[in-house]
Amino acid sequence: MKKERQILVIFPHPDDETFGVSGTIAMHVANGTPITYACLTLGEMGRNLGNPPFATRESLPKIRKQELIKASEALGINDLRMLGFRDKTVEFEDDEEMILIMSNLIEELNPSLVITFYPGYSVHPDHEATARAVIEAVKRMEESERPTVHCVAFSNGHEQEIGPADIVNDITPFAEQKKAAMRAHLSQTEWMLKELEPKWESGDKVALEWLQTERFWTYSFK
Repeated sequence: MKKERQILVIFPHPDDETFGVSGTIAMHVANGTPITYACLTLGEMGRNLGNPPFATRESLPKIRKQELIKASEALGINDLRMLGFRDKTVEFEDDEEMILIMSNLIEELNPSLVITFYPGYSVHPDHEATARAVIEAVKRMEESERPTVHCVAFSNGHEQEIGPADIVNDITPFAEQKKAAMRAHLSQTEWMLKELEPKWESGDKVALEWLQTERFWTYSFK
């Protein structure tokens, strides 16, 4: 794997970094690459309150903040930025202000790689708004100064429109870190882990492929 100068991961919610990116993050950390994770919200409007519920709507932001910190520690992220936006309102933020925030992060950190969602193919309005701002911020840079952008896409039928992922990472050596990050986000993942963990232990091929493989699309600005 290529050693990056600096990686900037930008997602709107705690746990967005975990499901499809955490093994890749852990792999880059092991390779000596510094990682900054900018998380826009605390996911305070998340539908899950634990199973059985152990959070309330009032306590959920504090719980998810601690879960985010714990997951970041499990992955070796030592620069976690919590940007303070409100969950499910990112789409209503001023576009230019959002782009400026992303531009300032990129200017400060000078990353060689940015990881975010693929605009148009990431389902949730907060995902889409975040992705659009990141892509536009990079697009406005001088071409020679732009970082590479790897995007996560998962909307129905996305491969029919944008093709298969061009980056496929086997993160098997870092699967335990990925599991630890998922367990850190327990308010959101407990129901999922109850289903997945027995499948991992039994060697279920589909479940293990999901755990051990992470896919990205390199964004083309042409």
